[in-house]
Amino acid sequence: MIDTTAMSANSSNSHEQSAESVPAKARPASLSVVVPVFNEEESLAPLHEQISATLEEIDCDAEIVFVDDGSSDRSREILSRLQRTDPRVKVVVLRRNFGQTAATAAGFSFARGDVIVVMDADLQNDPADIHTLLAKHAEGYDVVSGWRKHRKDPWLSRRLPSRIANALISWVTGVHLHDYGCTLKLYTREIIENLQLYGELHRFIPALASWSGAKMAEVPVNHRPRLFGKSNYGIARTVRVILDLVTVKFLLQYSTKPLHVFGLWGLLSGLAGLILAAYLSVQKIFFGAHLAERPALMLAVLLMLGGLQLITMGLLAELQVRVMHEARGTPGYVVKEVLGEGLATDEDHDDASTSDPVAPSGRDAPRERRDAP
Repeated sequence: MIDTTAMSANSSNSHEQSAESVPAKARPASLSVVVPVFNEEESLAPLHEQISATLEEIDCDAEIVFVDDGSSDRSREILSRLQRTDPRVKVVVLRRNFGQTAATAAGFSFARGDVIVVMDADLQNDPADIHTLLAKHAEGYDVVSGWRKHRKDPWLSRRLPSRIANALISWVTGVHLHDYGCTLKLYTREIIENLQLYGELHRFIPALASWSGAKMAEVPVNHRPRLFGKSNYGIARTVRVILDLVTVKFLLQYSTKPLHVFGLWGLLSGLAGLILAAYLSVQKIFFGAHLAERPALMLAVLLMLGGLQLITMGLLAELQVRVMHEARGTPGYVVKEVLGEGLATDEDHDDASTSDPVAPSGRDAPRERRDAP
């Protein structure tokens, strides 16, 4: 379920909030702000200042995790200076540029907060909107996604492809959001711990989180014009988004049952080949048709062989999935909570017998022998 809340996203008013205006229930026990960084030397100092001001207003145990994704400018130097002056800052430096998904995954790995907020380092995301995300999270949501309702980006090269991609992703995954591309999002730790990110899957985290039953909401956030540098995104990324969408669709529906997709197409292909082969056989036996020069015969053979290959691929994929889950020790489900203890285990009985010297009773007590009359 996804809830969209209409609200104003005025940055100047947001920064005037005080700690008293933040509801106590909206303050998590601990908070991590993860910021992937790639060649953002001009924006890092003001971004750190704004995030720090927001964290002071929230008044909880917090940290800022900057992930330097192989920057070639002075970003690492500036981050090192910020870390020396602010004990809440943690800097993770990657050996080279691995991409935003890998940088985000690294930030998740090093973050220690119960609640994790991810945002861009280019100052287009407003740190003051962390208040909005936390307020929505306090209503019981596991994932809160920002919606750049009034984007400050070019229409043709950024906003139009984004609208098309968001509509396509929502339709394919069944998780309807206005803005998958907005980096400003909030996640609970239990949701992040069940995710495996690679490739370009960072923008699909809400869809991937839906597999584990995450409760999601979307709130409008402030979006500011880019002041420094240039964007690393363009219309060319639309093709990669479509290819990644195929991967996400497969992961959401067939990651634990790949034979269902390969086997289905294999059976259809094999059945079509058998029907065509049967038709050609009737033509040959009863009507004396010459099949040597007819391409239909080759098509029937190809369809049957293709179907056999698809089914074989599905079986091999099933074996790989089984080996993967057994090697990792991960079940095909996610538990939210367990209420009650049910039947006591043998360890519980052992603990009870060693801690309590009272004579045993009930079914564990020695039975008195009775002779038959």
